[in-house]
Amino acid sequence: MGVKVLLVEDEDNIRQFTKINLVREGFEIIEAESGEKGVELAEKHNPDVAVLDIMLPGIDGFEVCKILRRKYPNIVIIMLTAKTQDTDKIEGLERGADDYLTKPFNPRELILRIKSVLRRTNTEAENDQIIQDSTFKLDMYSRSFYKNGKEITLTPTELNIIKLLMENPGKAITRDELMDKAWGKDFIGDAKIVDVNMRRLRSKIEEDSTHPKYIVTVWGVGYRWENRK
Repeated sequence: MGVKVLLVEDEDNIRQFTKINLVREGFEIIEAESGEKGVELAEKHNPDVAVLDIMLPGIDGFEVCKILRRKYPNIVIIMLTAKTQDTDKIEGLERGADDYLTKPFNPRELILRIKSVLRRTNTEAENDQIIQDSTFKLDMYSRSFYKNGKEITLTPTELNIIKLLMENPGKAITRDELMDKAWGKDFIGDAKIVDVNMRRLRSKIEEDSTHPKYIVTVWGVGYRWENRK
């Protein structure tokens, strides 16, 4: 069986054109024309990847993203939007998306984005590395993350970010380095994607995300991992 891709797009011509290109690359496509149908098919087929249009009839792509991320933490989610406003991109990322593309897009770019995320995920899944300190434990074989023995659910991208941070405690890591490691050197996107993911991570692991003590901002540079009790 190939990689299952859930494609949720209400515009039939865009959906069919995208489907044709993904099938040519060997992906198994599950298509839906509405958010509700997308959620229903996800429960039935358990896809590896979800490609979601934001503007959908019924529940929109943001809500579908939120539902899928809650039910399937390891699914790769890529948002499609006809809008260019940063607010749409940021909202999608905050709901749990791994990446986004703005319409009109080249299907080849979508394919590269999907393969890039899957490649990073599969590479890490083959790694039995365990990174641990006094508070946190990261198990890359099971792709699990724990704080004081309690599991915290992270997205594939968040796991890649936390791995890089925990491997380099005390080191200031630039946004460009984070993008290269977590999204891949072939990623073409805004550095804001790093900041949004850091906010999301802080909300999950910090006692007070407004005053973080584990993921510390290094102004003008990027971020640093610290573990202070």
